[in-house]
Amino acid sequence: MKIAKENVPVKINSPAAVARQKTGFGDSTGYGRISGEFFTLNKGTDISPLLEGLHEDKCQCPHWGYVLDGRIRVEYTNGTEETVVTGDLFYWPPGHTVIAEESSNMVLFSPQDEHSHVISHIINKMAQPANG
Repeated sequence: MKIAKENVPVKINSPAAVARQKTGFGDSTGYGRISGEFFTLNKGTDISPLLEGLHEDKCQCPHWGYVLDGRIRVEYTNGTEETVVTGDLFYWPPGHTVIAEESSNMVLFSPQDEHSHVISHIINKMAQPANG
């Protein structure tokens, strides 16, 4: 699920402040503490090989975030895809991988235990020799 800033409903519009809110933006039921994360991906980065070995070879952690700049394609376990671009607010449910179509910077908010597990898995994959 993604939404461009200009499509997020304005709730407060005054000379001093504008507040936009999209309700029903993902479900955090059953998750504990949240981590805040900055990610930078170079153009062409595909994290799919680094997720191999996880359930369905996909990231099983939900993320809420904002694309500061760039273009990122998200592929889901069910075969659907979507692309998030500069200025998009997004929710990625469990069961996804990402490919940077442009060099990109984004902010993520993720359940910390679940995402720490995925990040540790990626670090271990990166430490393996190229042929193993």
